[in-house]
Amino acid sequence: MEKFIEALIFKHTNANAIVGIDLIQELWSGYGSIKRYHLEGGDVATLVVKQVAPPSVTAHPRGWNTGQSHQRKLRSYAVETAWYRDYASRCDERCKLPNCLALMTEGDEVVMLLEDLDAAGYSARRSKVGERGLQSCLSWLANFHATYLGSSAQGLWKIGTYWHLDTRPDELKVLQKEDPQLWRASAVIDQQLNSARFQTLVHGDAKLANFCFLDNEALVAAVDFQYVGAGCGIKDVAYFIGSCLDESACEANESRLLDFYFESLEKALAEQQQSVDFKALEAEWRALYPVAWTDFHRFLKGWSPGHWKINSYSERLAKEVVTKIEQERTF
Repeated sequence: MEKFIEALIFKHTNANAIVGIDLIQELWSGYGSIKRYHLEGGDVATLVVKQVAPPSVTAHPRGWNTGQSHQRKLRSYAVETAWYRDYASRCDERCKLPNCLALMTEGDEVVMLLEDLDAAGYSARRSKVGERGLQSCLSWLANFHATYLGSSAQGLWKIGTYWHLDTRPDELKVLQKEDPQLWRASAVIDQQLNSARFQTLVHGDAKLANFCFLDNEALVAAVDFQYVGAGCGIKDVAYFIGSCLDESACEANESRLLDFYFESLEKALAEQQQSVDFKALEAEWRALYPVAWTDFHRFLKGWSPGHWKINSYSERLAKEVVTKIEQERTF
């Protein structure tokens, strides 16, 4: 496969030689790798190769190495391939992502030749961000959601995000013991999100680690489109906020960050001349914010009951959502 990758690189970059290869990271559960190739004499000096090569024996850091988990991972890479092939070209600098130079699939193996975002200036990675970084990521999400508002999700996940209820039956079984009340409400929470009037494509894994920053954090690019699919955009927003703020910061900044996201979304829709009842969209997605938060909380309590994100803020939001569902059931 390495010789084939080299031939693919030479074909699509006009390079004369590969002068170095750096491992960026291994893929989750040993399903392949992401590497940076240094080139000589071609159109670009570097590019990134994402190679999916599923192991013969699967492993998982938390023990979720089931047949269903394996199939979900394979499907995620097929989705990412479809994303770059059929959808990614609609993104501009306002929702920047790596350009895809070439794609190759053979059985379950996948090779993606991608623009090196470090070389494009997006070389900074953050484990924590300030106000500017938060706003840059929320602006990216707003422009992404505006770009794909009402879009088909053919070839992608029918329901985007990696924690979607139908794809997580094993975690749901654990939740039944951990939190029976939340378990009983899970299907209604899922239905409320899926039946939203305003649908777009969601990134599906919009955590801070999947954003690449300019040094000054004024602009960001995003990577990892394995779980892109249909959904209401607020799912990405809730997940992103939870990925980079602790519980006290989430509670203190929730309203302000949502205001900024919706201001950015309204601006992006206007720039793209999208005809939409924005007031109705904002009202619907704001109301679904605690539902979207609770949906991820539902997954997390089943997947890793002791996870640090299971905090008093999340428990309070989930309790409010579940109580409302139970009250509506009694009428």
